[in-house]
Amino acid sequence: MPSFTYRAVGGEGRPISGVLTAENYQVALRMLDEKSLYPIKVTEGVEQRILGRRRRVKTRHLATLYGQLADLLRAGVPMLRSLDVLAKQTSAGTLAQVVRELREDVSGGMSLGDAMAKHPYAFSPLHASMVKAGEQGGFLEDVLHRIAVFSEKQDELRNKVVGAMIYPSILVFVGSAIVVLLMMVVVPKLRQHLRPETFNPLTVAVFWVCDLLQHHYVVLLVALTGVVMAVSVLIRTQAGRRTYEQFKLKAPVLGKIVTMVALCRFCRILGTMLHNGVPILSALKISKDSAGNEILAGVIEQAGDSVKKGAALSKPLGDSGLFPPAIVDMIAVAEESNNLETVLVQVADTNEARTARSIELGVRVLEPILLVVMAMVVFCIAVALLLPILTMGSAVRS
Repeated sequence: MPSFTYRAVGGEGRPISGVLTAENYQVALRMLDEKSLYPIKVTEGVEQRILGRRRRVKTRHLATLYGQLADLLRAGVPMLRSLDVLAKQTSAGTLAQVVRELREDVSGGMSLGDAMAKHPYAFSPLHASMVKAGEQGGFLEDVLHRIAVFSEKQDELRNKVVGAMIYPSILVFVGSAIVVLLMMVVVPKLRQHLRPETFNPLTVAVFWVCDLLQHHYVVLLVALTGVVMAVSVLIRTQAGRRTYEQFKLKAPVLGKIVTMVALCRFCRILGTMLHNGVPILSALKISKDSAGNEILAGVIEQAGDSVKKGAALSKPLGDSGLFPPAIVDMIAVAEESNNLETVLVQVADTNEARTARSIELGVRVLEPILLVVMAMVVFCIAVALLLPILTMGSAVRS
């Protein structure tokens, strides 16, 4: 049965848009008339909403929405009534409008998962796919609850990372501003009182950087912009994007953290879907993009192909070299004991906690390193200026 996208005016003169399912165009008009809606435009097909593209919805707001919707459905509240309640209670304006549009689409005969898929910048394709699976399998409330749980955990981990990087970012910004101020204001004034014959190699280098910042800053800005644009264009290509994804996984120090965050996300989502009765092949197909890395997604896809042929999931994951041996061993044991969904969630919980501690420790080590680097830069500038001054003083005394 075809779907029709409509724009109409309600009884109070308020514009309303949505999607309904009808046998033909005339039946769609009759359905609008029965709802006391005056149609302005009715077209066959589903138009993509642009509202969700204007502004992304925060993860914590989505987690609250999923949890509240799961609680309402468990309490026996009908779907349309639940969406009405959430639209009124949601404080985020963008999310409230999206929920109202979900309600209109669902009232028109569309499933909740399909309605969510129309808002890719509000709801991730992964969440929409999981909701579709929950609707088809009859466990929508459990899916929504588990989406809410791991959304909260992902948001918590993200907030820890962002919070940990605030102080180092301030150090870098303030330190860079101080160095630039010294090179563009203080050094040129002192340079006027120094004789060239007293310059040492360090002094020459500092003055060269000073001249570069003072007289060629436009060239520097253009060159920096060109490099950023070139890298951006390169990353958009298939080969460049794959190289970048590989670099993120293999980069010193940060590579291990990025890999573990991606693996924890994958394990949590796969375990959640298996717990809710989704077949493993479908769960792997849906969750392979949850890692957020093209290389890792390819490994998971190959693992799905191996499972389809009757092989164990742990073997292709271990052969990839991306999954730590400890995680691979736990998955292998879980497959043998037939409790893979429980072990995957436990793996995610344990390694997320370890990753958070690693990030915190890394940031604590990074802070003194940044302070030492900035102190060394300032020390080099001071030495480059003081040595000519001392040389001139010695010459005067002699």
